Amino acid sequence: MTSTTLRCAIVGTGDAARLHAEAILAHPAAELSAVTSLNLDVARAFAKTWGEPAVYDSLESLLAEAAPDVVLLCTPPATHADAALAAFAAGAHVICEKPPATSLVDVRRMEAAARAAGREFAVVFQQRSGTATQHVQQLLRSGAVGRPLVAQCNTLWYRPDAYFDVPWRGTWASEGAGTLLQHGIHQVDLLNYLAGPWAAASGRLWRLARDTETEDTATGTIQFASGLIAQVTSTVLAPRQSSAIRIDTELATIELEHLYGHGHANWRITPAPDVPEAVAAGWQLPEAEVPSGHTPILHGVLDALATGSALPDIATGASESFGLLTAMYQSAQDDGRLVRPDELTADNAATRSLRAEVTELRPEVTELRPDASQTTEIFG
Repeated sequence: MTSTTLRCAIVGTGDAARLHAEAILAHPAAELSAVTSLNLDVARAFAKTWGEPAVYDSLESLLAEAAPDVVLLCTPPATHADAALAAFAAGAHVICEKPPATSLVDVRRMEAAARAAGREFAVVFQQRSGTATQHVQQLLRSGAVGRPLVAQCNTLWYRPDAYFDVPWRGTWASEGAGTLLQHGIHQVDLLNYLAGPWAAASGRLWRLARDTETEDTATGTIQFASGLIAQVTSTVLAPRQSSAIRIDTELATIELEHLYGHGHANWRITPAPDVPEAVAAGWQLPEAEVPSGHTPILHGVLDALATGSALPDIATGASESFGLLTAMYQSAQDDGRLVRPDELTADNAATRSLRAEVTELRPEVTELRPDASQTTEIFG
């Protein structure tokens, strides 16, 4: 570590900001020096809880007066690109909550602005973090468990109607897209991190129960360069919530099931019946455990910024991951056809917006409650 303390500023003081503040205050080379939010009362209350950083009434005043080294964006996704570009122009590094933006064009703009300014751009894909993830990625990429063949990637969450009462939720303009982008991004990104790069993807968007502009359920297929074929489901309609990945290889089944974060206990590696025990023993997770979460990924980024070293790969490659989601949304617009990465190289409609056709499958509700006379007749 250098002797310099990184001055960190948080933009947006909602739920995600708490996790960022915890990580900053626990890091030996960082301090939380400034915050801003649209609601200044919320920002002031947040500041009192997290070390009394200075509170600013706008990002512009924060950048000009606090001169932060690192800006952490915890605002709705539609605001990320402009805020990141302003931070880079002011000489700050940027750590951005997921999704990094609402279009692939904006993600690429952010990456290009970081390069031009000589600054770093990190995205919080926290599911990539943890010792189990790193171990499983090595097993897959080294060929230790044989060639990956088929996979399932499920984000089965539950969000009631009231969740979408927040004005910016469920809209193309503010969120950019629905559950595939807002929720499924974690597991899709993790699968790509473990088994990528992706080679083609298809998708379909469905609105089954929630009163939103965007999808409440999405399905799709991903082909990976390795030959792996994965089926993807993301929904906000699942009462028993689960986040799960299953990868079947020539020699093993690798499974992860959790909800919002995972440790070693959430992973299981099952060898094929003919795999020798001595071989399978070499696949065991390491004894020392670090769970996934905001702290390990943010500390990895802050370590790199403090020492001037390269960012860890768990925080990079935003356009690769976002490109995969873009392909699935583009496919939904084109009746489910496979979309390949080279189709997303230009600045076109697909890369500028994820807006796509959503199939409405909410039938009219049939009244099944009997009237009083029927009740008497049936139940006495």
